[in-house]
Amino acid sequence: MKKITKCFSFFVSAALLALITFFSLPVSVGAKSQDVQVVEITAKKYEYSTSPVHVKVGTKVELKITAIDHDHGFKIGTAPDGASFRDKSGLVFTSEQVCWELKKGETTVIEFLPQTPGTYTFKCCHTCGLGHKGMKGQIVVEP
Repeated sequence: MKKITKCFSFFVSAALLALITFFSLPVSVGAKSQDVQVVEITAKKYEYSTSPVHVKVGTKVELKITAIDHDHGFKIGTAPDGASFRDKSGLVFTSEQVCWELKKGETTVIEFLPQTPGTYTFKCCHTCGLGHKGMKGQIVVEP
């Protein structure tokens, strides 16, 4: 009988610990629905074709970016423009990368979940010529 009581006590303790751990995790915005907003963008000599891109908080976003003239890059921060790097993530990406390489003629897919409203500026992170520094765009996350 003592063995059964010990097992039951262990099970209850483990279940309580699991519940406490679950409820103490930071709250983040989950996807509002199973819908995915697909945005197709082309990258070419010193510009991205679609900008600004408007998305909603909590809607999964799939960027499909194709470099059409030569290799380019894509870099964007996780916090809105002007926010401190200590602020919580506004964009949560499925893959952590500083710079996505955009190969000429290939489509690169970048997925993220926007959690904080604001404007997020993206830029080319692969030196592509004289106008490289001006190759920018924006994602606007709306509530």
